Amino acid sequence: MNVRVLIAGILLTFLDLSVLAQPLAFPGAEGFGRHASGGRGGEVYFVTNLKDSGPGSFRDAVSQSHRTVIFRVGGVIKIKSRIVVAPNITIAGQTAPGEGITIYGNGLSYSKANNTITRYIRIRMGKVGDKGKDAMAIASGHDMIFDHISVSWGRDGTFDINGEVRNVTIQNSIISQGLQNHSTGGLIQSEGGISILRCLYIDNHTRNPKVKGINQYVNNVIYNWVVAGYILGDSGRHSEANVRNNYFIAGPETKSAPFNRANKNFHLYASKNWYDDNRNGRLDGAIIDQTVYGPVSWMRKPFNFPTVTVRSTQEAYNWVVEHVGSSLHRDEVDQFLINELTSLGEKGKTISNEAGLPTAGPGDISGGTPPKDADRDGMSDKWELAKGLDPNNKMDYNEVNKEGYTNLERYLNALIK
Repeated sequence: MNVRVLIAGILLTFLDLSVLAQPLAFPGAEGFGRHASGGRGGEVYFVTNLKDSGPGSFRDAVSQSHRTVIFRVGGVIKIKSRIVVAPNITIAGQTAPGEGITIYGNGLSYSKANNTITRYIRIRMGKVGDKGKDAMAIASGHDMIFDHISVSWGRDGTFDINGEVRNVTIQNSIISQGLQNHSTGGLIQSEGGISILRCLYIDNHTRNPKVKGINQYVNNVIYNWVVAGYILGDSGRHSEANVRNNYFIAGPETKSAPFNRANKNFHLYASKNWYDDNRNGRLDGAIIDQTVYGPVSWMRKPFNFPTVTVRSTQEAYNWVVEHVGSSLHRDEVDQFLINELTSLGEKGKTISNEAGLPTAGPGDISGGTPPKDADRDGMSDKWELAKGLDPNNKMDYNEVNKEGYTNLERYLNALIK
């Protein structure tokens, strides 16, 4: 055998094994962004106040790389200018005491925020944010995962991904109420794969989402769009998508079919997507006929995207109702949206100003008392004692177990019930 061929084969095998050994961002992470490493191995930063800036603020916490952000406060953080998230950060919203954390104001940018993990926070922009800005946006970067977040009230897009972006997952999240007169869920236009899994798009006039590029769209629920549900490119750009087991449910304002603006540049594998359009207060839709998708280029087999959990459409709806958003403590805004969804056609409305909602904005988010953490390593004393660790040893938080997770990550994952 040629020596160069043999060496090349060994190297490829080594690379394949290293990919297989790479830990997930956290147990349950799926899709293209599943291997984001976040702040693993870095320092712990404590958010200790609800100020817009300065020591102990969320803005300061995400301004530098290689951090795990732990919240010692719960409540609403009101921001005046946009927050830019640095790479290699874990934002552990599940650590916030009380009813969790809401960031209200000019939104977050994740451009170049490579290898970030963001979980259990709410990002709400609103009229207090700048005109023409997105509640959340990514213009470049790779390997990011967003899990159990709630994003709302974008003044341009609500969650836009547009540029040289690859390996991103949005899962178990709510993307809602883009503000009129440009009410959109988001543009998903990327160079690499974007997975959207088990999410709720609700009360967005259009773009739920609009897709150009590579997209995996599985087990989502889409409710009360107006002129466009899932937009199939509407472009001369080549796109590839697996769209499977999603439930589209018409609301009071819905005026169009679930799929819109297709052309032959959009290469689609679609299976078992359902539509309930009768607005009768019951979930009793039917499978979507192939003709509804429009003039796409049909694929007989799904694209070779990451393997993900695939539930039936009924199971997907039930999951979304129970689990999406920052659901450890579902706030008034998200509960209002879930109540609209479960009306199954009888309630729902796009908005132009969050002040007109029953919550008059983000509502009240109560704080709480954080757990005792004597050595300030991010792990509660109670958990450390239960796991045989020393609550006075600050250096044990970055010890790595056989699965590749640090003790701190094990603690953060244990907070999810």
